[in-house]
Amino acid sequence: MLRVENLYASYGKGDVLRGINLELKKGETVAILGPNGAGKTTLLKAICGLVRTRGRIFFNGTEISRLSTHKRISLGIAISPEGRRIFPKMSVKDNLLITGFKDLENVYEIFPKLKEREDQLAGTLSGGEQQMLAIARALMFKPKLLLLDEPSFGLAPVVVETLTQVVRRIKESGVSILIVEQNLSLIADVADRVYVLSGGEIVDSGGVSELERMEKSYFS
Repeated sequence: MLRVENLYASYGKGDVLRGINLELKKGETVAILGPNGAGKTTLLKAICGLVRTRGRIFFNGTEISRLSTHKRISLGIAISPEGRRIFPKMSVKDNLLITGFKDLENVYEIFPKLKEREDQLAGTLSGGEQQMLAIARALMFKPKLLLLDEPSFGLAPVVVETLTQVVRRIKESGVSILIVEQNLSLIADVADRVYVLSGGEIVDSGGVSELERMEKSYFS
């Protein structure tokens, strides 16, 4: 479904990503791990067309390297960015409808709590509920591939458990997922495969069964 070949990305002087190669198959959940500053968020932005890149990106057999972000969304790529970025003075429902899509009921099936709070101002939601809203808004685009950037950041352990269940339900609905995440327990529960990114380069990869080895090698 997604193939990245020899990808470089920069914001100006120097490359943040250097020679990235990765693949995600239809129906997979693939995790990107790495320390702060490794280039994980930049990789997601590059796939969405939000940063300058060199190299090639393919989605469902079509090269999208030079396509606009809007066109990539129309092909089925959506992102839930780091930091939630909801509209706090708008209702939950309006936060979802602002995407221009009307697929509320399918999204509410995955996020029943949001349906209960659809008329509530988004800024009055708990941190965990705001994160769910950010993910739900990305799903309003009916993506084939969902990019999740640090979805568990700042969440209490009990909320991370709920998040894990949500990611599973999204996967079961047929959406492929590329997730940047630091919480290794969450990754162990939802991912099929893992890439380790360090210094802008892929330094390791493998099945989720190798997560313990990766943790000892890179995070201990």
